Amino acid sequence: MSTETFVIVGGGLAAARAVEAIREGGRQGPLILIGDEATLPYDRPPLSKAVLAGTEVPETALLHPAQWYRERNVDLSLGLRATRLDTSAHTLTVEGRGRLTWDRLLIATGSSPRRLAVPGADLRNVLYLRTMGQATTLRDRLRSGQPVVIVGAGWIGLEVAAAARAHGCEVTVVEPQPTPLHAVVGAQIGRYFVDLHTAHGVAFRLGTGVDRLVGNSDGAVSGVVTTTGEHLAAATVLVGVGITPNTILAQEAGIEVDNGIRCDESLRTSSPDVFAAGDVANWFNPTLQQHIRVDHWSNAQESGFAAGRSMVGEQVHHDVMPYFFSDQYDAGLEYAGHVPRGTATEVVLRGDPADDAFMAFWLAEGRVLAGMHVNVWDTIDDVQALIASRSTVDPQVLADPREPIVTKGQKGIVASRPDPQPDPVS
Repeated sequence: MSTETFVIVGGGLAAARAVEAIREGGRQGPLILIGDEATLPYDRPPLSKAVLAGTEVPETALLHPAQWYRERNVDLSLGLRATRLDTSAHTLTVEGRGRLTWDRLLIATGSSPRRLAVPGADLRNVLYLRTMGQATTLRDRLRSGQPVVIVGAGWIGLEVAAAARAHGCEVTVVEPQPTPLHAVVGAQIGRYFVDLHTAHGVAFRLGTGVDRLVGNSDGAVSGVVTTTGEHLAAATVLVGVGITPNTILAQEAGIEVDNGIRCDESLRTSSPDVFAAGDVANWFNPTLQQHIRVDHWSNAQESGFAAGRSMVGEQVHHDVMPYFFSDQYDAGLEYAGHVPRGTATEVVLRGDPADDAFMAFWLAEGRVLAGMHVNVWDTIDDVQALIASRSTVDPQVLADPREPIVTKGQKGIVASRPDPQPDPVS
């Protein structure tokens, strides 16, 4: 039985999944998990959904109880920060614990919210949503029912807007792009989200940025001044302007970094005994034939386990399709696929967004790169199969709800002309 020492840097979902894979892979030697939060590993999606809505307590997001880790002889070092990685000496320096020696190491350090860089951004009650503690603080602020300004109309911003309206808050969303999620779904679908939230009482300031935040005499935020000069009253400001992968540990160790930690399809980094998973990993996806970095729950779920398998010596080809889900009011949606930034796409609708039950597909050169449904359930597996087929499609057939999304024969939406060669790696 191998007595190699495995070290996992990171205390989130990807880290917990790697623990599962390492122990299920038969490795019973030392296994150390270093997490900079003092909390056991937990799921993040509930933080912006049920926890923020107040229908569940934060502890329900925990992945496993402490006993689960004890039964698997996991050495938990929570509330500690890894400060230096030496890949040549196979050592890791941890504040409060000293230097550890390892044989295989996983970096699952996740990402951090981008900070708002305007005057007043350090005022009290200017909040971000990433950790369990931040979710609890924001939930308690929303319960007051006071005005909320949300900076950024991405997934987090829209989910927080829905939760804030459920608590009776007056909500204004400030977004410099023409529509919510503009870079992800484009203008046409972005307008659906404007209509959805407007119907529930959310006000938007689109094509508008933040000039500064203003506060009262006790140092708490009291308003947002936009780039148009408008003053928006706010007892709470939630900033959701994207995330940055936490790559400093890897970068300082000389590991290749490019929009995350570069990995091959087995999630191995440029240092042979170091692996990466979750938000921080930019890995080569064999299905999509390109490097991608995905900061959604499903990626942490799948890549953490895949990295653990790779660490114990299994042959791994991490080729899962990117996937995301969101709940906003009565709209439940799932999104799968990947549209490289800057790609010109044709949007094909299947159903009418005005009915709050439709599908959307993003096509380039006749192939489906991504698909999304809103309240059209049991379709996402077919969407993923359609993307993975790399087949050309007939947009008119794809738009027809009477036609199947995927067929096994030579007719229907999936044509019989898959590309003979994969696209060059980008």
